[in-house]
Amino acid sequence: MAGNGVASIGECMLELSGQAGPNWRMGFAGDTFNTLWALHALSGDRPATYVSAFGDDPFSRDQIDFFAQNGIGIGASPIIPGARPGLYAITLTGAERSFTYWRGDAAARQLASNATALAKSLENQALVYFSGITLAILDDAARKTLLAAVAKARAAGSLVAFDPNYRPRLWRRCEEAQTAILDALAVTDIALPTFPDEQMLFGDAAPQKTAERLGKLVGEVVVKNGEQPALIAANGTPQPVPAVHVAAPVDTTGAGDSFNGAYLAARLAGHAPTEAVLRAHRVAAAVVQVRGALAPFETLTSAFGD
Repeated sequence: MAGNGVASIGECMLELSGQAGPNWRMGFAGDTFNTLWALHALSGDRPATYVSAFGDDPFSRDQIDFFAQNGIGIGASPIIPGARPGLYAITLTGAERSFTYWRGDAAARQLASNATALAKSLENQALVYFSGITLAILDDAARKTLLAAVAKARAAGSLVAFDPNYRPRLWRRCEEAQTAILDALAVTDIALPTFPDEQMLFGDAAPQKTAERLGKLVGEVVVKNGEQPALIAANGTPQPVPAVHVAAPVDTTGAGDSFNGAYLAARLAGHAPTEAVLRAHRVAAAVVQVRGALAPFETLTSAFGD
């Protein structure tokens, strides 16, 4: 029987943001952590767990402390001697961002090194979330371990949500990404793809095609498409839900991740898919009006509504 908690699996990195030189700010972010941040902020008293692997260096300790200060645990995630977190820097041109990464030997690549610990972290969760980036940082054997743990949690009653989040630079070949993502969709209840990613990887001509294709594989699909309407496919014809227009976005970092977190929080609270997308659009619109991937909790809750 599933419990009340929410767990997100992946890599949280050190984030350098702001202006170059002496004005860089350091924080913590990563796609699946950004989603958990919003989900946790909008889910009341549900226990939140970030499932990964961590180093034993000062930055990893700071990261774990930051999680704890914000009510997020790490479950049975391993601490790897001598390992360290990945790092990325954000540079902005207007509101659009570009990223430079240093993550090749990050501790998170060992998140499935202990199958027992991984499975334990996913026990008694109402919801388990992961992404295509989670898959991309793992080798083939580790991906199988991860998907087995997710399947076990699902069989025990956990709802599983997945964002394919295709990033070409993280994969050796697009065929490898296609196979891994399709394997993940086989253990997924809610898919949260982004249309440009799906177009790039699977050749979908339009968001409707993405919704129709994934709707044959997963019971509930929400196709994100920036400021364009999202499409919901839930056991029927895909339905569009208009987005919220933001005239002057400040920083688009983490908007899609926050959308996912808000959507899942709304669904866990019992809202129908259409209402959940409306709330998620409002949250994403609020997130692009602040700098950084992690918007303040009060910003998220105000946009989400009662």
